Amino acid sequence: MTPNWQTIEQFLPLVLIFVVFYYLLIRPQQKKVKEHKAMVDALRRGDTVVTAGGLIGRVAKVMDDNTVQIEIADNVRVRVVRGTLAEVRSKGEAAKESDGESGAKAANKNESAAQASERKGGLLSKLFK
Repeated sequence: MTPNWQTIEQFLPLVLIFVVFYYLLIRPQQKKVKEHKAMVDALRRGDTVVTAGGLIGRVAKVMDDNTVQIEIADNVRVRVVRGTLAEVRSKGEAAKESDGESGAKAANKNESAAQASERKGGLLSKLFK
């Protein structure tokens, strides 16, 4: 019995969709999870960490395979589940952006963008003159 080509052609789009989803969604997510696991496994005392909730602290003690104790202020220690660590900054690594100078630069960029859009006269400015 020979396969009916119409039946094979019906399943071909489903197979192509699965292949596209695999390469665009599943593989990158697996790679990200693998990198996060390696980052958390390499955690050691003294590393600066950022939790998923936004707390920044220094690792005071590695409790066990699942929890870590971080110091978020002087004599303030919090137990955190390793999986909730979003970023590990090594000892002495500077913050990516400081609030002072970078904030001023961002404000200047926003002002210049607003001024440029006013000069161009966007669609709304033409409608509401």
